[in-house]
Amino acid sequence: MTRPAASGDRADARLTTAPRQREGRRPTGRLTLSQLRDHVAAGRIDTVLLAVPDLQGRLKGKRYGAQHFLDRIATGSADMCAYVLATDVDMNPADGFALTSWATGYQDLVAAPAIETLRLMPWIPRCALALGDAVDNDAAPIEVAPRQMLRRQLTRLAGHGLHVKTGLETEFVLYQGTYEQAAERGYQGLQPLTVENMDYALDHPPAADRFLRRLQTALAGAGLPVEAVKTEGAPGQVEVTFPYGGALAACDGHLAFKHAVRAIGSRAGLAPTFMAAPETGVGSGLHLHISLWKDSTSVISGPSSTLSTLAQHAIAGLLDALPQLGVLYAPNVNSYKRYAPGSFAPTTASWGYDNRTCAIRVVGHGEAQHLEIRVAGADANPYLALAAAVAAINHGIEQGLEPGPDETSDAYREGATPLPRTLKQAQIAFRHSSIVREALGADVVEHYAHLAQLELDHHHRIVTDAERRRWLARA
Repeated sequence: MTRPAASGDRADARLTTAPRQREGRRPTGRLTLSQLRDHVAAGRIDTVLLAVPDLQGRLKGKRYGAQHFLDRIATGSADMCAYVLATDVDMNPADGFALTSWATGYQDLVAAPAIETLRLMPWIPRCALALGDAVDNDAAPIEVAPRQMLRRQLTRLAGHGLHVKTGLETEFVLYQGTYEQAAERGYQGLQPLTVENMDYALDHPPAADRFLRRLQTALAGAGLPVEAVKTEGAPGQVEVTFPYGGALAACDGHLAFKHAVRAIGSRAGLAPTFMAAPETGVGSGLHLHISLWKDSTSVISGPSSTLSTLAQHAIAGLLDALPQLGVLYAPNVNSYKRYAPGSFAPTTASWGYDNRTCAIRVVGHGEAQHLEIRVAGADANPYLALAAAVAAINHGIEQGLEPGPDETSDAYREGATPLPRTLKQAQIAFRHSSIVREALGADVVEHYAHLAQLELDHHHRIVTDAERRRWLARA
């Protein structure tokens, strides 16, 4: 499991400091603008991707000639259609969003490069990546942009003299064959890369070992060294854990990581999926490991490794608000099929010490003590999932909430507040919550509630194979 570094300054440095590079050597890891210029001049980088994280947590943008990026974009901006922040997963233009629609002519937004996010993408030859912040023509942040939503909650937390350190731990499943082959078969009969429970196994079959080695090497080359990689309990399932660092940087890196998984998997003839529940009985999570810091000191622990009063307020806020924020960490119909008793995915807003049946798990000791928030699935947009968690923590601190007793046994039993069981339940709770509106703003709430409605509408009339199997001969 992810652990915070003993020194907060060292943890941040691992994620934000570009490695030193000797002149003439192949670029590695994080890049400064000066380093990018040197590598472009030497012909070692010829393409820069400028990407805005979309609502689903994907990289959306354009490929630029590297010299053009340096001459025109790096210290300026670029335009892209605002619908990248107002569309469903299929990129269908849809009415009902205030940001952009047919009624407004689908205008552009401005993507302002965040130069501190520059990194190499070793899985694409001679290519670098820069994330862009979405702003309007007056350079004001677009509040529904996922990166801005997280930044807003971190700023609010900073008003309490606190900042968050985050380590992300995510799971995904590898299937044999390409995405195209899976589509040709109607996504039926998919075969996982491994066929048995390989949880904590160290005797991986050759195909799995090759993929994991290539992935780990590529991530290190992008300035994203992993803390640990392990195969999980479900066939073909993998878990990757990243070191602690700054919250925004953790999410920036996560999008690059998912891009790498898909690219490296496709070239190996594999189809990775970050679905929360890719099969009945299989769940993949995105666990948020969070600690609170004041300057360079962790404030989670009190005397003798007990929880500080501040940490108790944070936990109480999470318990109170997370059931109302499900749209942000469980964004689609499939997300809710992960929540099942005995699945290691939580079903209640509960907390406990080293208790994997709870939504909030307190782990570690002393300065390493932190919170593991287990509600998000692997399909979650990391910026939104973390924004939801920090918003809930802010709520608990501002209201001085108390968490009640910790859960010392099975949190799946009845008693604690249930998490939403469906996307519709989550949408209703999200849209009508005064806590959520106070934290996010009414316009942001309506934007993401409408996104959830698009997902609900898509599934409403679809007849599934499961329905036919159950009812074809019986209705």
